[in-house]
Amino acid sequence: MSQGHEASIAQPEFPNIVSLLAERYEGTAFGHFLVTWESIIYSLLVIGLITVAAYFATRKRQLVPGRLQSAAELLVTGVDDFICSVLGPRGRKYTPFIGTLFIYILVMNYIGLVPLLKSPTADWSVTFGLAIIVFVYVQYTALKELGFLGYTDHLMGKPRGVLALSIIMPIFMLVLHLVGELIRPLSLSLRLRSNVWGDDMLLALLASGGLKGLPVLFVNTILVCLFALIQAVIFSLLTTVYFALILLHEEEH
Repeated sequence: MSQGHEASIAQPEFPNIVSLLAERYEGTAFGHFLVTWESIIYSLLVIGLITVAAYFATRKRQLVPGRLQSAAELLVTGVDDFICSVLGPRGRKYTPFIGTLFIYILVMNYIGLVPLLKSPTADWSVTFGLAIIVFVYVQYTALKELGFLGYTDHLMGKPRGVLALSIIMPIFMLVLHLVGELIRPLSLSLRLRSNVWGDDMLLALLASGGLKGLPVLFVNTILVCLFALIQAVIFSLLTTVYFALILLHEEEH
């Protein structure tokens, strides 16, 4: 018995197209490829869906927009207002990055609710990759806006007062903040992955109960739809806060 089959017995999980194909071609190179890259396949599928939707929403822009263009403009305006409410007017510079993250994560969360599809965000490798991208961009922004010495000063913390003269407190704060910066990708990725994975497992478990569990499954599906939105908002909000910590420190100088 394969490890994948044992895992499917140990944990309830909805079947999806890729897993069914992998089972069909088990023992072949193609089957191994599907098992290895399952989450990446769905991540690329989401990118394709977003690209197609964006193309049709913007290909014929009009002063009196149609439904699709109106929905796209409403989404972009809402995300931009949300980011600027935290970062101020300068936040618009980061709207494309944070807004793309929000839309990408939201669609990945919801795609798992479609029969025979799977949420890529239920896989830690996907969420950790997103968190690493956020980490790298935030560090790049910090070094660009504050400079190496300014960023080091930021990590040492303020105010330091008389204790700064001892050098011990600034160094302690520097080490503490460095550890905190390194932990952020871990906490950011695990929070998203654990919630999406837990929701998927819950729905799969309820669905295994047959018709008797249908009312409970229906109610929980509605809740999962809400939680999927909340998780995308939380990931984007925390990313915005990370930028705010850098930009607010810059304004103090």
